[in-house]
Amino acid sequence: MTVFAAVNLNTASQAELESLKNVGPAKAQAIIDYRKKSGGFKTVEDLNNVPGFGDKTMAKLKSEITVSGATKVATPAAKDLKPAAVDAKKAVKVATPVLEPAKTK
Repeated sequence: MTVFAAVNLNTASQAELESLKNVGPAKAQAIIDYRKKSGGFKTVEDLNNVPGFGDKTMAKLKSEITVSGATKVATPAAKDLKPAAVDAKKAVKVATPVLEPAKTK
């Protein structure tokens, strides 16, 4: 189970924008560039003014984006998290240095 929330187009970071479906680094940067140039998004539909975004993308993203409020990116629910398995063959062995006693005259 994944918990979804809205990403604010006016305040989201590059990484937060990239958490959206079908938004990679180039599209996220295009959103940031647009909001700097235009003074921000007044409506969600303003995303159509950003190069690379159109009606199809808007239909997919509309429920995940907003132009007000705090950005809350999708995060996996705690019960979906699984501990990472450790491969003993690939584990890094750390050598412990051997300290020699100081020599005296």
